[in-house]
Amino acid sequence: MNHTTTSTPKSVISEAEPDKRAPEPLRLVQQFVNSAEPDEDLDEMTTPAELRAWLSGRGMADETSEISEADLQRALDVREGLRAVLFTHNGGERDTEAVARLERAAGTAALRASFPAEGDPGLVPARDGVNGALAALLAIVAAASADGGWRRLKACADPTCRWAFYDHSRNRSGRWCSMATCGNQHKARNFRERSKSAGS
Repeated sequence: MNHTTTSTPKSVISEAEPDKRAPEPLRLVQQFVNSAEPDEDLDEMTTPAELRAWLSGRGMADETSEISEADLQRALDVREGLRAVLFTHNGGERDTEAVARLERAAGTAALRASFPAEGDPGLVPARDGVNGALAALLAIVAAASADGGWRRLKACADPTCRWAFYDHSRNRSGRWCSMATCGNQHKARNFRERSKSAGS
């Protein structure tokens, strides 16, 4: 299922439908997870240069930052680990290997407390570069976990999709990134299965 609004190859627009978008700043984490669309084999971060472009386009890295293959792998481990966690928010089975890679990658993303002259204290990256960018994303996750928004960010219940969406429903019952696509496909599959059972 393609969520993009462009036909340019590998140009994934990392946005959910308007009514499925997370509030700021958690939306940045959602966009990060949605920088790949596994069921369409599309990915915005297949090279260090593409990762640099994605981060610099969001003010998270300098356009001249040196990014290595190891940096790219850490970023992908964080992204896919977060996707695995979001799938559990929707009742999915925990991918222990993906979460273990997330834990290891998060260990390089150091955070420190900051006490600005205005506003409340918060966690900020203690390093620059990719590690700092990943730390910034994880700081957003930590803050969203504290205010309850983190559990509302989910991966689509369709295991082949796992597109990140924000569940705005009052009782947190949302299951699909899009009812028009994954939701209806699920209904159609169930209908076909029931029809076969009834026919047999």
